[in-house]
Amino acid sequence: MDYVWTPWRYRYIVEAGKSTGCVFCDAPAAGRDEETLIVWRGKKTYIILNRFPYTAGHVMIVPYEHTADFAHLDIDTTAEVMHLAQRVQEALETVYHPEGYNLGMNLGRAAGAGIAEHLHLHLLPRWTGDTNFMTTVSETRLEPEELSTTYAKLRAALEPGAPMASPGALVEP
Repeated sequence: MDYVWTPWRYRYIVEAGKSTGCVFCDAPAAGRDEETLIVWRGKKTYIILNRFPYTAGHVMIVPYEHTADFAHLDIDTTAEVMHLAQRVQEALETVYHPEGYNLGMNLGRAAGAGIAEHLHLHLLPRWTGDTNFMTTVSETRLEPEELSTTYAKLRAALEPGAPMASPGALVEP
């Protein structure tokens, strides 16, 4: 039997049952963006790295409002979610040059939402072959980059005036 050591998963296992608040409300309220992995703040939403990513650069766009009800999300918040998704896609293109993207929401526990009480939009860069036998056989993912490195790259790419894959694509929210 082969063993793959993933000590960062232990923190997830231990902390998963202990959370008393909402991670998506607590992160922006903490005011420690680098520690909480918030790479960009908009007026009604923010971009945060997924602490347990499927691929390097896996982010989520999250409304500040604590809600699971996408159908009744106000139009300004909905528009900013989509605007920041476009913006971070451009940043991911500049930094990682992926071959494709996954973009989506899992609304409700039955749909696969890990945090069902606070909606969030996932955006993942993808490459041909980025899933391998480890994922399909062992239900284990191998990440090639530390979150702190991903944070620094995306934060820099999202700064006003940063070079982008498509010139002029960045517009402040």
